[in-house]
Amino acid sequence: MMSDEQVRPMDQETWGTYKHLSGRSVIVTGGATGIGAEIVIAFYHQGCRVGFLDLNEAGAREIQDRCPGVLFAHADLCNIASEKQALEYLIEELGGVDVLVNNAANDDRHDWQDVTPDYWDERFATNLRHQFFAIQACAPHMSKAGHGSIINIGSNSWWEAGGGFPAYATAKSAVHGLTRTMARDLGIYGIRVNTVVPGWIMTQRQRDLWVTEDALAKQTDRQCIHEPIEPVYVARMCVFLASDDAGMCTAGNFMVDGGSI
Repeated sequence: MMSDEQVRPMDQETWGTYKHLSGRSVIVTGGATGIGAEIVIAFYHQGCRVGFLDLNEAGAREIQDRCPGVLFAHADLCNIASEKQALEYLIEELGGVDVLVNNAANDDRHDWQDVTPDYWDERFATNLRHQFFAIQACAPHMSKAGHGSIINIGSNSWWEAGGGFPAYATAKSAVHGLTRTMARDLGIYGIRVNTVVPGWIMTQRQRDLWVTEDALAKQTDRQCIHEPIEPVYVARMCVFLASDDAGMCTAGNFMVDGGSI
């Protein structure tokens, strides 16, 4: 059995560096906490110019303290006008956008019998709609530059036929359709579009709300790698997909789920 030092270093400063990413402009939605925060930090350590959107100002300040120079724009992503205004600000301040990571989401549990039309629409606004409009705002800048990487964060919950959040799972399944159609439309401009598909990622929110010893044991037993999955691994996949090393990767699904079945 390999030691932690041999296997999976969690410290982002120990990662490999994609030197060509240094100086590129990256925008992350929902970057103040959880997976999004790890993505912001990851690109920061690659030497990128990074900006992120979020409602959580306290969490955003913590990320900015850890990553001096990273830009933050307060935005309600369920309000498309607010989202577009924040994106325009970040694009102007960053001098463009080379990479967009559509990360923001919320996986609150809900019983299918209690879902109303308004709640269904709110779940789609929270987990899907803003991804398209972020692409709509950023892609024209990428097309002028002749390159770009758009990374949409999906979920393996619907692949696993997970229950307990039908509106969330349905919205997340639609992310894959969005990725593939936009990859076709934007490929002629040199823009790549991919989906990163996390499994059950051990963010602080998950630990606080839903992780129990029994639930975690059942989940890791379903995985080929029987270990909890930390957010840093999703961030690593995003960095790869943003890099030139992924230059012919588009319209794809990139699983970060420990081989969950």
